[in-house]
Amino acid sequence: MIQMYHVYKYFRKDFVALNDLNLKIEKGEFVFVMGASGAGKTTLLKLLFCQERADEGQVIIGGQNISRLTEADIPYLRRKIGFVFQDFKLIQRKTVFENVALPLEISGMTRADIKKRVNDVLKQVRIEHRHDHRPSYLSGGEQQRVAIARALVNRPAILLADEPTGNLDDDLSLDIVELLRNIHTTGTTVIVATHDRHLFSKVIRRTLVLSKGTIVSDGLPA
Repeated sequence: MIQMYHVYKYFRKDFVALNDLNLKIEKGEFVFVMGASGAGKTTLLKLLFCQERADEGQVIIGGQNISRLTEADIPYLRRKIGFVFQDFKLIQRKTVFENVALPLEISGMTRADIKKRVNDVLKQVRIEHRHDHRPSYLSGGEQQRVAIARALVNRPAILLADEPTGNLDDDLSLDIVELLRNIHTTGTTVIVATHDRHLFSKVIRRTLVLSKGTIVSDGLPA
């Protein structure tokens, strides 16, 4: 599903964000990416989403070398990949329904199909009762559920989540992780970047540990 070969990413001449990264993630895996701030977690996810480009090496998703994609091709790749941001990135002037519907509107889906798809995914993340509310009226946990719904509405093969519990308390964090686990059971490949060690004591999954852009550990947590 995902392969990275000798990947380097530089942000300054003296700062290597990813350093000779080699990685393979199989279809349907659930993987945590762990590391301190600046370890390279977010950069790794951004490369997979084509928000950043590798300076060296190859990034392959589903057999396609995304390092060679043109700018015009990137939106088609992103329809297969959902991205959940730490700060939600919801549009404040739009309702929950409108925020989640936006990716489908951009892809040209009919209004009737959009309504059904959005309602289905809002039920999946248990936020359908807030469909006509704007983000400012929602709790942090509710906003994160909306962000996850928006990432799922295109039925992506891969879901990337960057610190999805970073702004939440422990109880809400576990709720969000349980939601991600349920999504994973549908066959979606899930990759979660986090620095929260508490999650690992509750959810035992393959864990990549990054330090200074290098994978220093890969396997089940001790």
